[in-house]
Amino acid sequence: MYRKEKKSWVKHLDFLILDLICLEVSFYLSRMIRLGRLGRWSQIAEYYSRLAVILLLIDICIVFLAEPYTGILRRNRVQELKAVIFHCVTVFAVITVYLWATKQSEIYSRQVILVFLGVAVITEYFSRCLWKIYIRQRMIRGKKFSQLIVVTEGRYAEECVSDFKDNRYKEFEVTGVVVVDDDRVGEEVCGVPVVATADSFLEYVRVNVVDEVFINGNTRESSEALANELLELGITVHFNLVRESRLMPNKLVERCGKYLVLTTSMKIATTRQVFLKRCMDIVGSLVGLLLTGIALVIFGPIIKCQSPGPVFYEQTRIGRNGRRFKFYKFRTMVVGADQMKQGLMGQNEMEGHMFKIEDDPRIFGIGKFMRKYSIDELPQFWNVLKGDMSLVGTRPPTEDEFEQYELHHKARLGIRPGLTGMWQVSGRSDIKDFEEIVALDTRYISDWSLGMDVRILFRTILVVLMGKGSS
Repeated sequence: MYRKEKKSWVKHLDFLILDLICLEVSFYLSRMIRLGRLGRWSQIAEYYSRLAVILLLIDICIVFLAEPYTGILRRNRVQELKAVIFHCVTVFAVITVYLWATKQSEIYSRQVILVFLGVAVITEYFSRCLWKIYIRQRMIRGKKFSQLIVVTEGRYAEECVSDFKDNRYKEFEVTGVVVVDDDRVGEEVCGVPVVATADSFLEYVRVNVVDEVFINGNTRESSEALANELLELGITVHFNLVRESRLMPNKLVERCGKYLVLTTSMKIATTRQVFLKRCMDIVGSLVGLLLTGIALVIFGPIIKCQSPGPVFYEQTRIGRNGRRFKFYKFRTMVVGADQMKQGLMGQNEMEGHMFKIEDDPRIFGIGKFMRKYSIDELPQFWNVLKGDMSLVGTRPPTEDEFEQYELHHKARLGIRPGLTGMWQVSGRSDIKDFEEIVALDTRYISDWSLGMDVRILFRTILVVLMGKGSS
């Protein structure tokens, strides 16, 4: 029988419990440092006990949304410190917002909350580091590893065995190698003995302890035949579908028709993550459409007076993986601006397949104000509600820009385009190189999380309020 690997949130349940304990201890210590011992039944003690429970719920919600434990065992100390600081600051920020929103900020000592942040970072960081040391030592010394045999061709033997030996978090121990295309019994591969040939392997399995077999580099027919015989002996069999590389950071095994395949992508999101992102888009778009209605009442008549023509501007843009959709904005340029674009290409400030000039002569009076504060972008909330776009993503290119794309540029179209994104909150007025924009978008897709979307949305609000939202 083979024990399947746990799902991610269950796999790191120990770290979640550890962090909850650390946060509660830190909250108690910060209260003791500032207020001393409180009577068990005093009104203040009751308030702080209630906040301690809220603290648990806040942390569980943050873990559910941001998934802070992904790759936690592979982080070094500096990476762990950064992760802990971010986690604790997020908890601190949510608590602060909660106290402000519920009008309880006057009840609690600000010094307690601030001291809590510092103590939480220290206790959480050292507890995580110590727990990881314990896990590693237990895996190395105290654990009963499964005994695994590698079956491979001679040309792949050294690479395959070294891959397994370099894995610090393996659940097995490689106890032998079988080279199927040569008799190398008695030799060693990376310190692991060659224990059998193709002909003597089954006899070796019969008389020795073998829990699992990894088959690598054989033909499909020979692998299936060997697997069938091993399964009859009660051995767990692993097939090599494809060797992981730096180009496959995310992968999962699934069915595709009648085939079992290894699926890889720049980012693989869970069903829960996709569902929550879409919920966030729907809620955000409904609020945004309300703002759009208000903006229409205010700016619609001004647009009509300053530049005769429609209030809304409609254009075909390129969405996810090359899909075309109708893109909406408040009109801020004169009618026929698209036809005037070719004559202005000599003034383009962007290096690459985007167009932007500082003082675009096609923009009429109120349009400059609307673009400065991104008011012209509000109708795109309709695109978000329809599902053509998302609140956060990559900006959709025009058709003529898309036609000039090189192969690697299409990576930025790997997700649904967004109202805002990494480029918009990374000083887009100062970024002139299209390749840098592609790099930012690619990084966003590869590192995407719900927490990242929330951070970008907050940063976007600050950028817009400061008048840096011009496009």
